Amino acid sequence: MDFSESEEITALREMLRRYLSKECPVEKVECWDREDFIPRDELKRLGDLGICGWCIPEEYGGLGHNVLGMVATIEELARCSSGLASYYFMCAGYGGLNISESGSDAQKKRFLPELAAGNVAFSYGLSEPNVGADLGAVETRATRDGQQIVINGAKRWTSAASMNDYIYALVRSGPVADKRNNLSFVLIPTAAPGVSVTCLSAMGHNGVPLADVVFQDVELSIDDVVGGESGWNNGWSALAGPALEVEKLGPASIALGIAEAALDEAWQYSQERSQGGKKICGHQAVRHVLTEGRTQLQAARLMLMHAAWLVQEGKPSAVATSMSKLFVSERAKDVTLACQQQVMGAYGYAHGFQMQRYVRDVLAIPIYGGSSAIQRNNIANLLRLPKA
Repeated sequence: MDFSESEEITALREMLRRYLSKECPVEKVECWDREDFIPRDELKRLGDLGICGWCIPEEYGGLGHNVLGMVATIEELARCSSGLASYYFMCAGYGGLNISESGSDAQKKRFLPELAAGNVAFSYGLSEPNVGADLGAVETRATRDGQQIVINGAKRWTSAASMNDYIYALVRSGPVADKRNNLSFVLIPTAAPGVSVTCLSAMGHNGVPLADVVFQDVELSIDDVVGGESGWNNGWSALAGPALEVEKLGPASIALGIAEAALDEAWQYSQERSQGGKKICGHQAVRHVLTEGRTQLQAARLMLMHAAWLVQEGKPSAVATSMSKLFVSERAKDVTLACQQQVMGAYGYAHGFQMQRYVRDVLAIPIYGGSSAIQRNNIANLLRLPKA
């Protein structure tokens, strides 16, 4: 068994590190964090690198179906900025993968070349004020009259809706009684009449602001339903496909990148800070924290890459992706907090170092994209653990 990365992925990581070191210095990242905004040009520049098309067919300007490439890209971007990694994922994952998997021919021709170029980004519209993990209970409604569709309702935690072009929204398109058979995905332009976006403030994961979105008599057509006519009332199958598995891998990749950056900063700090007449990297307690962190993140990366490989190869992956989201998110949180509290101490809490940003950012990952509690439930159910 060969657990080494391909030469392609290794070269990708090296290219991204050179690019980020030059084009995304700490001062720029701190500005994104402070202002909770990443300029649109940054996404376009990633498109110019060619990395927005990892999950887009070559005929539409992409690189084919390479989930491992997308996951590695997200990880490397998150080492620099979790916001930039999220912004990228909204283009390559929310957009590129979803439209490649579920879009109509017309939607593929329209959107995929633009997504591969980094010209378009989608926000997910899943959660609602009264709906969290039980997505089959969505209340936002789509009513249809022939080819015309009208959307009314609200979405919550819609990241970057104030910045992006479309909301990839899950809506109820039929009676509630048979809820999973009466759902549809629709592409709602954020600039459409009747769409209002209110940004929300959060403690971290800045750069792609959270938002509440309200839809009031938003007029669309059947062409705006993901998949076109065949996608009407067929949203559950689109939700439960490969895109859902990658939705778990994206946040896990961000968590891994954050924790790696935090560990790198603590590792370097330990060689510069002296206490008791020697560098703190010579104290056994500190050495144990750092080496335990390396070990945990190595295990996390192997689990993540295995799950990504399963998705890429079209093999059963639901258990592996849920385990990855759970394990990587929780271990990344633990490693980052240990680096802050047990290695850097007060310096890890203060501005001037990036550790305080890493801590604020990593705390969000076990919550969104399916919380750790939800992933534990998923794993138990998928492995058919009896409830009684």
